[in-house]
Amino acid sequence: MQNEAISVQEVPESIVVSATGWTRQDTTWMLSLFGTAVGAGILFLPINAGMGGFWPLVLMALMIGPMTYLAHRGLSRFLCSSAIPGSDITQVVEEHFGAGAGKAITWLYFLAIYPIVLIYGVGITNTVDSFIINQLGMFTDVPRMLLDGTPALTEAGGQIIDKVSGIQRWLLSGMLILGMMSVMVAGEKFMLSVTRLLVYPLVAILAFMSLYLIPDWKFDALMVVPSTTNFLGTVWLTIPVLVFAFNHSPAISQFSVSLKKEHGANASHKADVILRNTAIMLVGFVMLFVFSCVLSLTPAQLLEAKADNLPILSYLANVHESGFISYFAPVIAFIAIISSFFGHYMGATEGLKGIIIKQLPDSSKPENSKKLDKFILGFMFMTTWGVAVMNPSILGMIEALGGPVIAAILYLMPMYAIYKVPALKAYRGRVSNIFVVITGLLSMTAILFGLLS
Repeated sequence: MQNEAISVQEVPESIVVSATGWTRQDTTWMLSLFGTAVGAGILFLPINAGMGGFWPLVLMALMIGPMTYLAHRGLSRFLCSSAIPGSDITQVVEEHFGAGAGKAITWLYFLAIYPIVLIYGVGITNTVDSFIINQLGMFTDVPRMLLDGTPALTEAGGQIIDKVSGIQRWLLSGMLILGMMSVMVAGEKFMLSVTRLLVYPLVAILAFMSLYLIPDWKFDALMVVPSTTNFLGTVWLTIPVLVFAFNHSPAISQFSVSLKKEHGANASHKADVILRNTAIMLVGFVMLFVFSCVLSLTPAQLLEAKADNLPILSYLANVHESGFISYFAPVIAFIAIISSFFGHYMGATEGLKGIIIKQLPDSSKPENSKKLDKFILGFMFMTTWGVAVMNPSILGMIEALGGPVIAAILYLMPMYAIYKVPALKAYRGRVSNIFVVITGLLSMTAILFGLLS
């Protein structure tokens, strides 16, 4: 099969040139990819990246653009190298590396994306719950309980009171997750339409919010210059969060399949253009927002947001005196989570279906395929709902579960394929390949160091 794949060198130049014209469908895909990544980028990146200081953040901003574009371009080129029409990531890996590697990558792909779906289940619940309590004022006072079930007391002997929303968490999370999943059940075209409708206001309000915070910027952080060791250490340990925050690989498989249907042998060239524009859009809007948040909040406030397990927008809404921020920040967070959930849910279900089909060959039959889709739907809903009710640490889940596997699949596997797959030989010997491998290894080692520490 490898020798049947069409090499990039075989694509006529006239086709390459004619297919680079930008179309409405290209814009739709760019917005969909942007929406897949922007949720994590604006919700959690300012918290972790900002706590390291201003100047390390500047270097991160310079690095993340090339990292994002080159890594996703490599994955898309790998997927477009298949000689089998309509093949997704698990099928392409099996085509090039064999059945054993196909099963391994299918598992890794699922384990990289599935935790992120769970993260968004927690994130959407906490965002709406915080909005109900702090902006709408619909809450109930309850005593904070200790581990032994007794009420927590202040030094004066009074009970410590927490505010909780009037809607029970299990019911709130269930309704929100069911609503998001219903869009996915309606089909890919409907999902892309909803994403397009969500992303336009998201981009506009996000840009306005970034500019709106400028009067609150505090420039004290610019005067603090860390030592070289602390500077590089901060950047190194934050790379996994950067990788996660700008990751839109869950949508790359379906994106590449769609482009192959429309553009054939020229699909990888069309993908390059769309991915480049997506990366520019992501870095421009997300990093402006990150800088604006970091400069308008103190390190202590960023730590408090992390401890409260809240997206940065919900925290801004709670501490900022502006009525605009109080009401619009949670709306931005809500839209960002939904748009990002769609792409990650699509990737997670694709991976889970691949795992089950490889174990149960008969499941490819039409009558069993419908049963399989229903089982996956039920599994995704019940597990996402269960985790949302438990409310684990979001950033802890990102650092422990998502980062290493994302780095392996997005940064390292496509670079390995370039030097093993004949259809990708035109991409060998490039400096960009070395850059992608180094940043991927830095991401994986940083997470391992953090876990061991």
